[in-house]
Amino acid sequence: MNEYIGHDSQLYGIEEHRLVGGKGDGMRLYEVNNGKGLELTVSPDRNGDITRLRYKGINMSYMSPCGYVAGAYYDSIGSNWLNSFTAGFLTTCGLNGVGTPCNDNGEDIPLHGSIANTPCDRAYFYEEDEAEKTDLVIKTITKDETIFGRKLRLFREIRVSTKDNSFTVTDTVKNTGDKVEPFEILYHMNMGYPLLDEDSIITIPSDEVIPRDDHAAADIENWMHMEKPTANYRERCYYHKFDKADTTVSIKQPKLNTRLSISFDSSNLDGFVEWKMMGVRDYVLGLECGNCYPDGRDVMRKTGMLKFLEPGECKTYSVKVLLQ
Repeated sequence: MNEYIGHDSQLYGIEEHRLVGGKGDGMRLYEVNNGKGLELTVSPDRNGDITRLRYKGINMSYMSPCGYVAGAYYDSIGSNWLNSFTAGFLTTCGLNGVGTPCNDNGEDIPLHGSIANTPCDRAYFYEEDEAEKTDLVIKTITKDETIFGRKLRLFREIRVSTKDNSFTVTDTVKNTGDKVEPFEILYHMNMGYPLLDEDSIITIPSDEVIPRDDHAAADIENWMHMEKPTANYRERCYYHKFDKADTTVSIKQPKLNTRLSISFDSSNLDGFVEWKMMGVRDYVLGLECGNCYPDGRDVMRKTGMLKFLEPGECKTYSVKVLLQ
């Protein structure tokens, strides 16, 4: 018990809000403040993804021109996913597919799957105290289930430290059906201005860098160099491979003296993507770990990278973000 305060929110906490107006009207938001300078916004009406990330009052993430868009506006045809792509700090891609729209084994897979536009079936938050350590915890369950088709559930825990400026996203995907299911997941984490500009220093300790296409290959020597916003810029994607399982990538903004680091197990999340988009207003750097590459589920099946879950089987992934 702290005798100096009347309410815990003087130090840290989570508050629930709702949006009013626009395509986000009525959406629930969990506003998290750890009392050390870390603030994040979690959207339980969009899979418990993280729409905003701030550090010491300064924006770290990218918000697309779409802004907040409720799941009811989602269009699953082809690439129309982009019309409701808020981006934010974290958009989860999957679970039925990641990346390029395709037809895989007779199933039409839309761009980046549908999970990011699906409201959580359950969502709640609480404070957890253990031996003078307090974590702010959000738990959600999102059901990606349909009749005559896949039955997958995503159990998410977002654990925010009040001792340092870090948080961990831990997801468990479970097959609740009675047949083997393919599944893909990609943590589409989006860096934005002012963390991101032409002076940002990108560190990705990869042992191999593979351009996604000829356009990316033509500028591969600059994969780590950011540029000023450029009219008519065409995105470039690079796939990074790591020999060590414990992997940390980072972006540092020298003008802010701030570094954002992302740590994950690259033997578990074995498909890391750098999405370099230096356009005007479409100015974003994606540092994205996943269990596949965004080339379409049909391509992942052909390359042997597609993952499967047996009936009743679970798979857990964890990503830690640290701001300094």
